[in-house]
Amino acid sequence: MSKKKRSDIISSSPSPVMNIFRGGLLHGAGYNSESLKKRPLIAIANSHTDLTTGHSHLAMLAAKVKEGIIAAGGEAAEFNVPAPCDGIAMAHDGMRYVLAQRDLIADIVETHVRSQPYDGVVMIASCDKINPGMMMAMARLDLPAIYLSGGPGQMDIRNTAGQRGSIDHGDYRNEPELFAKTATCSTCGACEIMGTANTFQCLAEVIGLCIPGSANIPGWHSDKLQAARLTGERIVGMVDEELNAGQLFTPAAIQNAVKTAMAIGGSTNTLLHLPAIAHDAGVELTMDDFDAARDIPTLLAISPNGPWGIQDMWAAGGMPAVLKQIRPHLDTTCMTVMGEPLEAVIEHAVISNLEVIPPLDKAFRPGAGIAILKGNLAPDSCVIKAAGVHESMQQCSGPARCFNSEEEALAAINSDQILQGEVVVLRYQGPKGSPGMPEMLGATMALKSKGLDRTALITDGRFSGATSGPCVGHICPEASDGGLIGLIHDGDIIEIDIPNRNIHLAVNEEELGLRRKTWQPVEKAVPAGYMRRYRKHVRPACEGAILD
Repeated sequence: MSKKKRSDIISSSPSPVMNIFRGGLLHGAGYNSESLKKRPLIAIANSHTDLTTGHSHLAMLAAKVKEGIIAAGGEAAEFNVPAPCDGIAMAHDGMRYVLAQRDLIADIVETHVRSQPYDGVVMIASCDKINPGMMMAMARLDLPAIYLSGGPGQMDIRNTAGQRGSIDHGDYRNEPELFAKTATCSTCGACEIMGTANTFQCLAEVIGLCIPGSANIPGWHSDKLQAARLTGERIVGMVDEELNAGQLFTPAAIQNAVKTAMAIGGSTNTLLHLPAIAHDAGVELTMDDFDAARDIPTLLAISPNGPWGIQDMWAAGGMPAVLKQIRPHLDTTCMTVMGEPLEAVIEHAVISNLEVIPPLDKAFRPGAGIAILKGNLAPDSCVIKAAGVHESMQQCSGPARCFNSEEEALAAINSDQILQGEVVVLRYQGPKGSPGMPEMLGATMALKSKGLDRTALITDGRFSGATSGPCVGHICPEASDGGLIGLIHDGDIIEIDIPNRNIHLAVNEEELGLRRKTWQPVEKAVPAGYMRRYRKHVRPACEGAILD
């Protein structure tokens, strides 16, 4: 390369002695400083870990990325970041620490890459907090950067006698053995549903962060290895072209991601992570931007919204095919890592199954997959995955049953104390209250397994992407900030109205005023260390739960 590189400082800093010393250090690690004068130094931020199914295969992908970097004329250096599994952390104290790791991952990648003179960076990730954490770091660094997804895995229901063309757990509720297979990963890769992991793998394509069509290639498929090698080759090209992340994370690209999240029936966690990414890219994104996309149809019927899996979407043409169907809603002039606009990706897309990826006029649902609700119970907003709510529950109400911890709620559900038609109120689960804003999959799955499909749940915590049904999360202000959710009493009537975007506590202001006078927040114990600092600095969920 003839252009000046960031890594040139290794051998050409103002200190000749340190130039020699650095060359000697690199020699010990197997690098040649003379080669680095001619070749760009590419970081590989890898989230490989043995314990997390979605990330257990990423070492193999990183090896292919290295091959691509070297073949294209670069040098590669890999480092690792944590990769927490939400599922393993569910329904116990560990879940408080998972969202907080998103910001730690972003900090680790950012600070490491800033401290070492890399010319570009490849981000390899699969699952819930790691994808957005990597993207936050990409946005902060504004270097040539490219993302490689680990891809979806395969749920074992596909390999089980008796399955009926659906991978969705809701279709096997009364068949325990088959139900278990819908929750059993038979391969490496992210859980094969439109949860947070696959939502952000999909959104990487519309923002233009990855090789087109690569995000949805299953983690177990040989095409993923080819995509990894191409990713390594392409990052070297991006360095040469000076194509930086700042050219990708534009306001128009972020708006494309909002609209796409609605169309694919994405996870409600999108409303935490996309604003955080936008913030680090210097782009303003509010809950009103999501609400403005309410008329975009939910194109896809992918579990937990419908019967299909991500593997079906990939076989039908993947995200390029989805983007082709929703093209009228997108700004296709946005740049991608290929150095071409999004329009070029769409032009090459092929839709091979119109049942899985239908046209807009035959969408799964006429409205957006995610709904933003406001009302006296959530004046700053809350969220519900509308695509996963049965038509009969789009408007519902019922008496409250209040709990200050998921453990209390689970005990009541599992002992049949919760009745059909009630509204479970699960509070002090927000970013400050828990602290850490844990997912409530334990409670929502318990309701589903008990057949309480007309029992709603509201919380200032959040939900797994696997959640469906009348479950409202991210209530802001949260209970620990004095939100109305902290003043609800058992028996109070709560009204949820998705079509009219409203949530209401039917208690008069005089009574609420009396309750406020005696209210004391529940402050949960947390061990000394990071989470005490997190509780002090975290912003509300409606602002992305970012850190001040």
